[in-house]
Amino acid sequence: MNAPQPYVLYALADGVATLTLNLPAKLNPIARELQVELRDTLERIRDDRAVRAVILTGAGKAFCVGADLSAMAPGGEGKSLGAQTAEWMQSLSNPLIETLRTLPVPVVAAVNGAAAGAGVGLALAADVTVAARSAYFYLPFLPKLGIVPDLGCTWAIPRRAGRARAMGMALLDERLGAEQAVQWGLIWACADDEQLLDEARAIAQRLARLPAHAVVEAREAFEAAERHTLAEQLHYESERQRELIDRPSFREGVSAFLQKRPPTFPGR
Repeated sequence: MNAPQPYVLYALADGVATLTLNLPAKLNPIARELQVELRDTLERIRDDRAVRAVILTGAGKAFCVGADLSAMAPGGEGKSLGAQTAEWMQSLSNPLIETLRTLPVPVVAAVNGAAAGAGVGLALAADVTVAARSAYFYLPFLPKLGIVPDLGCTWAIPRRAGRARAMGMALLDERLGAEQAVQWGLIWACADDEQLLDEARAIAQRLARLPAHAVVEAREAFEAAERHTLAEQLHYESERQRELIDRPSFREGVSAFLQKRPPTFPGR
């Protein structure tokens, strides 16, 4: 008897782990089983010091099209579908996004096709998002279903592209193409479809050579800036330098600069 196909494919090469959502026949909906397997894989990565960067992509024609609406039905526990969905989100989907956002290594999302609904939140939970030129981002929540964008869309989109564009995406029922997403600052870059994974790997390999703490420090610094005044953020920056300048990575960086060579930073 054949073993069941994994919901998430995993490959590790040169310190870069590639995770591929693997329900291509359904365009990679964020099914409960896929979420469980993806989060378990991310937790293993958290503990695996051989991994220095992650690529998240989708198998087939789409990155992730969000919820599998055909599979949504009330359970037998006397709860409404809304109550059941909220519980699933709070116990599974929300922790998945938080796990992605707090990995101790950089995450690159390689959006190989449609990112729709919750798939947009998944794509934007990465530190660096790149997309195939034919890819697009689409929020059907309010115009098609009367529900709010989720999986962090309402947090990530206004921070990346501004509130006006976030409102337009949420309400106007339009697909946002990859090239326009770059122009808006929603994603880092787009690439020709056949070059997407090569571009994502090149970025991930660059990120893998960073000081081991770099991505965590960058996330925390920019998130602190969202809640700080300028004076508070200036103080935050100076306090981080107080600690970071005394670390070996700074000494290696200075030595490499003076010796006119690339720095070599140890793994985590």
